[in-house]
Amino acid sequence: MSNLAPANDIAPGAQSVAALHALVMQSLDDDQAQETISIPLEGKSSIADYMVIASGRSSRQVAAIAQHLAERIKKETGRSARVEGLPVADWVLIDAGDVIVHLFKPEVRSFYNLERMWGFVDAPVAGNA
Repeated sequence: MSNLAPANDIAPGAQSVAALHALVMQSLDDDQAQETISIPLEGKSSIADYMVIASGRSSRQVAAIAQHLAERIKKETGRSARVEGLPVADWVLIDAGDVIVHLFKPEVRSFYNLERMWGFVDAPVAGNA
């Protein structure tokens, strides 16, 4: 369970997940991530409630977005997000528990095409927008 304290007793788990998801989406927007999509996983997988996929223009931007997001999650929620892939930053995974974020360089995103794997085939493929 998250460290976010709900204001009332109405679905505290759902409130904390929604707040974390909103935080992630806002941070990605603030850092100018490209082609950001959010895939709801509830009922499809037990790994998380949301998978967010976004692109950065370069490895340097991908790394900066990932580091900023991890810092913001820690500051706002008290959670330490696990981050993998920073040294190369072609594909960085940020696991914040209920929300998993994949940040890619466009060509790596096109190659792995996670949107299709998770049945989100209507999503624009990076580099084809």
